[in-house]
Amino acid sequence: MRALENLKPERVFYYFEELTKIPHCSGEEKEISDYLANFAKEHNLDFIQDEALNVIIKKPGTKGYENLPTVVLQGHMDMVCEKDVNVCHDFSRDPLELKVDGDFISAKNTTLGADNGIAVAMCLAILESEDIPHPPLEVLATTSEETGMNGANGLDPQNIQGKILINIDSEEEGKLLVSCAGGERDRIEIPILWENRSENTSVYALKVTGLKGGHSGMEINEGRGNANKLMGRVLYEIEKQIDIRLANIEGGAKTNAIPRSAESVLVIDSDEESILKEIAIKMDSQFKNELMSADANVELVVEKLSTEESKVFSKETTEKAIATLMLVPNGVQTMSREIKGLVESSNNLGVVNTLDESIIFESSIRSSVRSLRENISNQMAIIAEILGGKWESYSAYPEWEYKENSYIREVFQKVYREQFGKELEIAAIHAGLECGLFNEKFENMDMVSFGPNMYGVHTPDEKLSISSTERTWNLLVGVLKEIK
Repeated sequence: MRALENLKPERVFYYFEELTKIPHCSGEEKEISDYLANFAKEHNLDFIQDEALNVIIKKPGTKGYENLPTVVLQGHMDMVCEKDVNVCHDFSRDPLELKVDGDFISAKNTTLGADNGIAVAMCLAILESEDIPHPPLEVLATTSEETGMNGANGLDPQNIQGKILINIDSEEEGKLLVSCAGGERDRIEIPILWENRSENTSVYALKVTGLKGGHSGMEINEGRGNANKLMGRVLYEIEKQIDIRLANIEGGAKTNAIPRSAESVLVIDSDEESILKEIAIKMDSQFKNELMSADANVELVVEKLSTEESKVFSKETTEKAIATLMLVPNGVQTMSREIKGLVESSNNLGVVNTLDESIIFESSIRSSVRSLRENISNQMAIIAEILGGKWESYSAYPEWEYKENSYIREVFQKVYREQFGKELEIAAIHAGLECGLFNEKFENMDMVSFGPNMYGVHTPDEKLSISSTERTWNLLVGVLKEIK
């Protein structure tokens, strides 16, 4: 018995379940890319599998649609692989364990990968169909969208002939996206000077847990706690009152996910335990008060460790690590004046890692205005320079600007009005879509983005609405039929 047996649209959920059995974390898409290529072979469809493992599958138009302009249906095949703490799940091998609860599909203790597996599943259902009218199609499934849009970056534009592109990578039904933010990843590296641990000291673990996390673009304006930033505040308060040395600091898992937890290991004089705990109690109370609406389950925990840490950061390195956590900008930076309620620019301090010789601080910057994105990046560079560290920017992708005239937008509006008796909302999004890159790669490409309702994306709480998926599918089928 399949977990999604009898859900409608049946073939969409059939393929979605098949995809959840195949490893496809960002950067590990070889198996799922081969699956798509084999699908094309089995259905006698022309396809291209390029060096970036992108797959393009082509299908002629159905009767009466043969000579219409080619339409590109597009989604990405990779997923953000996140799991609950202490859960034994190997994303490189284990299938996702699907659950159906009322109108929602989720995965047990892991991300679901509906972002963006549901797009690929819809495309496969259309490619195999024999009774859905449509123009000539090019299905484009890209790789590593979640970690810098590497697949879209590596795509050869000569492999795509269509001039209309429908991106199925949005997460709110009833909204048609026509613009998105650009972005980049920034990394600050602070060198570590190690020293021997002093005598008569004790080791403690300081943990920030219980946060919701979330998508660093879609949910950056929800006021949720960032575990790395909260950790910085706690360490700063401790450092003001007692002499401490850090031995390790870790937080977050993905730059594009708001970090849900962080942990540091610190060494203090053995007789200052009571001060440490008093500060922790005070800060825990502050966090609960500040986040009572957005992140009510936040918790700050202090635990004495029996481990014999022999090496610790020097006082200077400890101070620089704390300063970086405090100074890196985080959250909403500016709001759009043109589009009410739209975040214009933001930063997410997503990952902190301690290596043998340095501490790494990685952020995801987003903005619909390129100069504002560059300004945030400049701030990061200055922080690194002042603190004697290194800075680099990588995986930049462009914004997608609104176009006044769009044929495919008008088709969507017409079909949505006919199917649902109301107007389709035209919107922009504070998140990166591959449409920004396609806008640069493909001259005069007419693009829109849409998708079904999803919640908790990029977290183990991710869930997909079944009924919304069916309505979104019906809208897509109606749009393909309407294109003339």
